[in-house]
Amino acid sequence: MNKLLIISIFITSISIGQNVDFVKENFKDNKDGLKEAKKNMDEGDRFMDQGTVFFKQAIAPFLLANNFNPNNAILNFRLGECYLYSNNKIKSIPYLEKALSLNPSVDVQIHYLLGKAYHLDKQWDKAIEEFKIFQKQLPVSKENKETLEAVSKQIEECLTGKELVKTPVRVFIDNVGNAINTEYSDYGPVITADESVMMFTSRRNTTTGGSIDQFTNEYMEDIYVSTKVNGKWSPAQNIGPPINTKRHDATMGLSADGQLLYVYLDDKGDGNIYECNLVGTTWSKPEKLNKNVNTDFHESSASLSSDGKTLYFVSDRTDGLGDRDIWMSQKDEKGKWGKSVNLGPTINTRYGEEGVFIHPDGKTLYFSSQGHKTMGGYDIFKSVFENGKWSEPVNLGYPVNTPDDDVFFVMAANGRHGYYSSFNAEGFGEKDIYMITFLGAEKPMVLNNEDNLLGSVAAPVKEDVIAPSLTIKEAQLTILKGVITDEKTTLPLDATIELVDNQKNTVIASFVSNSSTGKYLVSLPAGKNYGIAVKKDGYLFHSENFDIPQTAAFQEVTKDVALKSLAVGNKIVLNNIFFDFDKSTLRSESTNELERLVKLMNDNATLKIEISGHTDSKGAAEYNKTLSQNRAKAVVDYLVKAGIKTERLTFIGYGKEQPVATNETDEGRQLNRRTEFKVLSK
Repeated sequence: MNKLLIISIFITSISIGQNVDFVKENFKDNKDGLKEAKKNMDEGDRFMDQGTVFFKQAIAPFLLANNFNPNNAILNFRLGECYLYSNNKIKSIPYLEKALSLNPSVDVQIHYLLGKAYHLDKQWDKAIEEFKIFQKQLPVSKENKETLEAVSKQIEECLTGKELVKTPVRVFIDNVGNAINTEYSDYGPVITADESVMMFTSRRNTTTGGSIDQFTNEYMEDIYVSTKVNGKWSPAQNIGPPINTKRHDATMGLSADGQLLYVYLDDKGDGNIYECNLVGTTWSKPEKLNKNVNTDFHESSASLSSDGKTLYFVSDRTDGLGDRDIWMSQKDEKGKWGKSVNLGPTINTRYGEEGVFIHPDGKTLYFSSQGHKTMGGYDIFKSVFENGKWSEPVNLGYPVNTPDDDVFFVMAANGRHGYYSSFNAEGFGEKDIYMITFLGAEKPMVLNNEDNLLGSVAAPVKEDVIAPSLTIKEAQLTILKGVITDEKTTLPLDATIELVDNQKNTVIASFVSNSSTGKYLVSLPAGKNYGIAVKKDGYLFHSENFDIPQTAAFQEVTKDVALKSLAVGNKIVLNNIFFDFDKSTLRSESTNELERLVKLMNDNATLKIEISGHTDSKGAAEYNKTLSQNRAKAVVDYLVKAGIKTERLTFIGYGKEQPVATNETDEGRQLNRRTEFKVLSK
């Protein structure tokens, strides 16, 4: 090789690895360019001086200065540090690497920040190496103890990350689209159990009042809503006053039926939980929850159980186990929230827990944690309440969780779709909302065997071994939903839906259908025999029975209910009246339905009714008639014993004479075996 060429390469390699300061001596021929570059440096420094939330704004002027002089260690370090606080954190790596190569002692934080950047990029071994170098350089002292522990934790997170990415969970992660996401921050999704409604927080430029948050340099938060129409999300709409104000207004939690919204409001520096009710099409003014839930500290996340009786929330109050803990409060008989209880050390750690969500099955808790076995920052975990205690939290795995913070996850009732917000360089903006589709375990390989018989003289015999269909682990619950109307006018009604545990004869929960739409939705976890009663003054109540075994898979049932008025001749089926097999003995599970009938009679003192018994076609006609009459009489006897006068009551047994369905199927025969009551006079 030519000696001059070798010398030239050697000199070039020195200049590439050599730090170049922003001084006149290095730029004698371009003083104006130097002046402008230093001006850009100063502008970037001013942004950095305002705090980390302004680091993103420092990138643009720093890049202009870097275009003029790409070989300055301090500038490359600052660019790398600023990118670590942007929505494209991986861009920090080449700048930090270059800063280190130009000047290994450019800043005491260089190895730590480079380790953090490698960690976020899933370069686990490189990250561990940088973290260990930083640890060695940091003197062991009381002052450095917390920092050294934090770095050791990050090394553990890298080791966890290495393991989790080896066995990724089978999911699709899809951006929910530009009907919801914008160029601004969109996050904090909350959904109804059936995924028909999504509400979320956004910092877009249409925020109420148009103000900028001085601490984040973003627009103030407002709440938006989108509904799913024919499988697609409608363009999100600002929900407006009285919820959205000139202050921060953010989503926390949404009830399974979408009728109760929990919002975050900032009260003099301490965030609190507020409740809003959907009255028809209008949201009520946010009402602050009592002092058993809200404190002078920061309550940041909330989720309501499907029965409406337990609120799970996050607080940094000082009597917890760590930085931020998950607590619960139960509603008393007067509808007030009771004393808060810490969920304990199985769930809470010495670090932060955040983004709590209780699934509509009433027992599965999703939350984010820094303290459990994470692959970086906050990871999403799942715990199940069984046999009186919470199970050990399980990491949802990669790619649901990433080396960055993964927070505010919610799951649909079917267990197949989850929603959360995340940074992604390919997204629409700062933060976007994504849907996760859980695919379940991988299908076994399909085998295809071909045997060529008699040297291909005969046609090949082809054996197809078909892999079993893929089983998705869905939640064990039933979603019951529909519309409640007046039978004659078909207009929607705001009726009360009472949910009863028939075996325990206790009311589990009570809901009210929407007054404008008549819509209702209730969640029925598997393992119970449920009685459903729809009631409204001036109407006959409507009852349904759902016996859902523990092993039942997820199902969504639509049941529209047309309530009948208290008019002469109207009749209803008492679906929660039960008798012993082939007898007229009332079973204890009938108590709530019978008491409901007693109340109806007491509330309408002149009402006279007929109780009728009906059977299917099996058995002798005379026997069926006698059995049905005795069963009707048993109901009347109960009412008389409860204080209803006998002259207001008539009973009759019709046997198989008035079928309402075919007697050729089990389902039809079951419908024909029934107890009814009819209004005789008012």
